[in-house]
Amino acid sequence: MIDVKDNVTNNRLLATECREPERSEGERNAVANNAADGPGVLDPEVLAKPKRRQFTAAYKARIVEEAMTCTEPGQIGALLRREGLYSSALTLWRRQYQSGALKGLKEVKRGRKQVHDPRGKEMDRLRRDNQRLSKKLEQAELIIEIQKKVAAMLGNPIETPEIDANK
Repeated sequence: MIDVKDNVTNNRLLATECREPERSEGERNAVANNAADGPGVLDPEVLAKPKRRQFTAAYKARIVEEAMTCTEPGQIGALLRREGLYSSALTLWRRQYQSGALKGLKEVKRGRKQVHDPRGKEMDRLRRDNQRLSKKLEQAELIIEIQKKVAAMLGNPIETPEIDANK
């Protein structure tokens, strides 16, 4: 009987010794944070909102042209794997390329569209120049009128040629 009790006790002891101790979440994070601090380890943090990749028109055209030069089986797949692209993207880019050879791949500026016509800026600049020059002309005419009055008072009247309005 003593042996049976000892066996039961021994089995319980062996069962507790074999079990791996449960870890709390804090320990797991601490281990992960310490490992992430080391060189060469990438941060496993996942962004809340993934960022979309954007490809330039020149890159798309280069990939389509490179895909057109592929003649052997498997070359296009190798190209897509090397560039990290999906075949659906290549299909879409091919359609765009064929619809207008780079016309379909033209860069489209994002954001608000330009409200002012580029010629409007030139017109605004010319208006400002016109106002500035008109003020200068008024000042010059005022100075000339004063000079005429002074010359007339001194006895040397200044004659000005008359300007024909029809010209």
